[in-house]
Amino acid sequence: MANHKATKKDVRQAAKRRERNKYYGKTTRNAIRDLKAAKGKEATDELPNVASMIDKLAKRGIIHKNKAANLKSKLAKKVTAAK
Repeated sequence: MANHKATKKDVRQAAKRRERNKYYGKTTRNAIRDLKAAKGKEATDELPNVASMIDKLAKRGIIHKNKAANLKSKLAKKVTAAK
């Protein structure tokens, strides 16, 4: 366990960040799942919101920017194919 004040604070901050990142990641995964299940106009309307969530994950460093690009590309293909 940490002995210095600053290190103890860093451990607390890291725990907060980890929880926050888990929340963002899980929320986005659920949105992706819902988008894949959606059909027609509903899916088309929801795609920009989900793409935005994915971009925010990449911006925050939770996922890599290339993974974000791959996810958005696959979702866009799926939505256009479902029309």
